[in-house]
This record gives sequence, structure tokens and C-alpha cells, in this order.
Amino acid sequence: MENIKRNIAIVCGGDSSEHDVSMNSANGLYSFFDKERYNVYIVDVEGQNWHVNFEDGTTAPVDRNDFSFVKDGKAVVFDYAYITIHGTPGENGLMQGYFELIGVPYSTSGVLVEAMTFDKYVLNRYLSGYGINVARSLLLRRGEENKYSEEEIERIIGMPCFVKPAADGSSFGVSKVKNADQLAPALRVAFMESNEVMIESFLDGTEISIGCYKTKDKSVVFPATEVVTANEFFDYNAKYNGEVQEITPARISPDTAARVAEETSRIYDILRCNGIIRVDYIITKDEHGNDKINMLEVNTTPGMTATSFIPQQVRAAGLDIKDVLTDIVENQF
Repeated sequence: MENIKRNIAIVCGGDSSEHDVSMNSANGLYSFFDKERYNVYIVDVEGQNWHVNFEDGTTAPVDRNDFSFVKDGKAVVFDYAYITIHGTPGENGLMQGYFELIGVPYSTSGVLVEAMTFDKYVLNRYLSGYGINVARSLLLRRGEENKYSEEEIERIIGMPCFVKPAADGSSFGVSKVKNADQLAPALRVAFMESNEVMIESFLDGTEISIGCYKTKDKSVVFPATEVVTANEFFDYNAKYNGEVQEITPARISPDTAARVAEETSRIYDILRCNGIIRVDYIITKDEHGNDKINMLEVNTTPGMTATSFIPQQVRAAGLDIKDVLTDIVENQF
């Protein structure tokens, strides 16, 4: 009897500034998946235009009623969706809600967790209630730009600080503000990307990023990556144009590395995540000179090109990314 392969959709694209970044991740994932085990297709989602991209450059429209498409005159229905949309609608719960409605299992966390992790301010407030260290921050909504004076912001948050969209990624719209007179232009840039903007205190320390996934029978935390850039912060050019040094494993003490891994596993459990997440931290020094672990953000659809953090960390752990992806898919069945 013929072994029937599952049909896997790598869902990518999206409606945000990160569309092209998402397409790169989709191509990376396509190269990683076990093609002998699965039929793998790239599904580009942009607004109402959903289509499958075939290797020969042709496309086929996706029927959103049942998440299917027609190939060689036959309907192909997807068994699983691997979501790699960075930004809306794949990272804020909307796509997850769609798949819940039509009953297709997917790779990320659920609707609530995706919505919460997409909003950096909400996530920080939530996790701080569990004792997770986060930077001081203020939230401004569109129309509230003058809620706080520049002097109040400097007094509450301090300088330098970061101004960033509360709901976005890839460092679009993020500015490092060194003095109060830079706040107004930074807010204008951030509000171009989001209706809510977070002003966050600057943490001076070592920036690291670490991936984690769990299944019914295993918990895996990868080695952390240290992020070193000469830029003002880990901005778009550092992330995607090579203006950064990425060191895996990170140059932190074994004790700190173990604590970071434990904190990452704890965050995964607090949020009840699913699939691969990546948590970014800044390691600072406390008043006693000890390493203090500060969470920056949780990314539930991390980049998945060959040079992205997660594939780097998988290799450093001595694992095969193909096996990791199979773990994640098969955990749903």
C-alpha cells in the first residue's frame, strides 16, 4: 500500500513591512523540510491574494474555505500549516484563528499567546507578573503623543531609551533616542508602523538570543547566540545585511547560560507556547556585580533562513534542522 505523505503548507508573506523577510524564511524552511516524508508547498499570503508558489515559477490560488488548491486537476488539501509570517496576520493571532476555525493544525502558539507576544508592552506587563525581569517602559497610543512631556519621559524612563512600535518586528520603526529633543521624530517614525508605541529604557549589557521548542515527550533549549554589532542597536541592517557578529554559543558563563536556558523554558511554559520560539535578552550586572537576565521580547515566528539564529543554534546543538521540523509537525498528530 502506498504511504500517503502529509501536505505541508509553509505559510509566508503577510501584510506588514516584513513581507520579504518572511519570504526568505519560507525558502529556508522549504530547503530544510524532509521532502521524502512530506509534500511541501510555499503559500504566499498577502491581503486577499493567497496562492501556492510552485518551483517552476507558476502559482495556484488557494481556496480559503478549506485551505486547498488545485494541482493537475485534483484538489490538494493541506494537513498542516507551518506559519512563518513575520508580522500581521501570522504573528498576531489572526492566521491562527483562521486555522482554528477550519480545523488545520499549525506550528505556532494559539490565538491569545500570539496576540500577546505581538504586543511588546502587553507581554512585558504580563511576564513581569511572573517575576521575569523587563525594562521600564511607557505606552503611547495614536492621538496620545502629548500624554507625557519630554521631561516626564526622561525622568521616568531615562536616557538613552528606545522608541519602538508596540506591535512589529525586524526593527522597523525603532529608534535609539539619546536626548529628549529626539523623542518627537522617533515617535513619528514608530507611529508609521503601529498605532501603539512603546518607550523603553536602555539596558547596557550583552545581547543574546535563544531558541526553544517542546513536544509531548521532549524539551529542547538551544545554545544561545551572542549578538555583537557596531550599530546603535540590533537594527534591520544588523539583522539582514550582515552588519553584526553572531557568536554561538554566546560568551557567557556556564552558570548564566544554564539560568538563561531555564528562564527560556519557564517562559515557554508560562505562555503555553507551541513550536519554536526565540527569546531575546540583555545580560546586565546587578548591584552585586552578578549577571542579571532581562527579557527583551518573545518571537513566536523566528527567522528561518540558513543564517538565522535558530538554524545556527540547531547546528551548534549537534541537531539536524530537518529532524527538528519533523518533531514539531508530528507533535500535532
